[in-house]
Amino acid sequence: MKIGIIGGSGYVGSELLRLLLMHPEVEVTMVTSRQNAGEFIFNMHPNLRGLTQLKFVPQDLSELQKNCDLIFTATPHGGSQTLVPPLLEAGLKVIDMSADFRLKNPADYETYYGWKHVQPEMLKQAVYGLPELHRDEIKSAQLIACPGCEATAAILGLAPLVRAGLVDPDKIVVDLKVGSSGGGSKPSVASHHPERSNGVRPYKVVGHRHIAEVEQELALLGGPVKVSFTPHAVNMVRGILATIHTFPKQPLTSKDLWRTLRGMYGNEPFIRLVKYLKGPYQLPDPKIVMGTNFCDVGFESDEHAGRLIMFSALDNMVKGAAGQGVQCLNILMGIDETTSLKSTGFHPI
Repeated sequence: MKIGIIGGSGYVGSELLRLLLMHPEVEVTMVTSRQNAGEFIFNMHPNLRGLTQLKFVPQDLSELQKNCDLIFTATPHGGSQTLVPPLLEAGLKVIDMSADFRLKNPADYETYYGWKHVQPEMLKQAVYGLPELHRDEIKSAQLIACPGCEATAAILGLAPLVRAGLVDPDKIVVDLKVGSSGGGSKPSVASHHPERSNGVRPYKVVGHRHIAEVEQELALLGGPVKVSFTPHAVNMVRGILATIHTFPKQPLTSKDLWRTLRGMYGNEPFIRLVKYLKGPYQLPDPKIVMGTNFCDVGFESDEHAGRLIMFSALDNMVKGAAGQGVQCLNILMGIDETTSLKSTGFHPI
């Protein structure tokens, strides 16, 4: 399959290239960038030096149609709304890495993103690109909307409990620690390294945009839920750790929880259940999933407070973005879902 990437100069574009250039079943034929057209890709992404001689090219619909079968759109939020429709009309499949087609309710874009969606009729057409929940729909999709990284961590940590109806749906608190790459390749004052380093900074502590995704997807599993959601910027480049506080409807044993988690994730290639009694990594830790498409999920019961704590850890650039996009691509192509994604993390790192 011939692949094009629109907006290939950012961090997500870089990770897509890293994975797709090593993919045995695809060929990357075009990578667009308005600012870097004519430059070798490895000048912007030095880790790709020696892997490709491709140059960034201007965005041209006729050239994309001529040279590609599927397009990854890795543009800033809001940019894909007008970009995707002509790609679909040209007969191309699209995997969108932005937020522009993730939400089914157009009003949620006004509430959480502050703009009115210009293609609301297309929202129902898009398939939410979380394979663990939508694998069958992804197989025949024309437009796949990849989830947000923080939303992915929250949903995967909560989905088994919500599907089984084990916890109070109105008392879910998601606390996330997030690496700086989640802010993209163009820093703001807040994401500038000297301002971020050596700190733990809460941001968007209420009304975070990913709440809409989390509530939307969990509602499909067990009815409406209400999620409290607060991320923190921490001193790491990659990774997300979600600590999720839930309150069971009735007492749950460890055996109950293992049965519930294995019932949903037992055959999932990129979900690992992590709960050990020895060693420093007894529960999920983003350090262990760096560079991989794994999401590690674990739990701990707090009998004193009647609380069940779920933990999920992932690399925001891989399972939280590009890796998930490639996983969806593999499903769409009907090939082994793990193609080009079978890699372990580094330890130590």
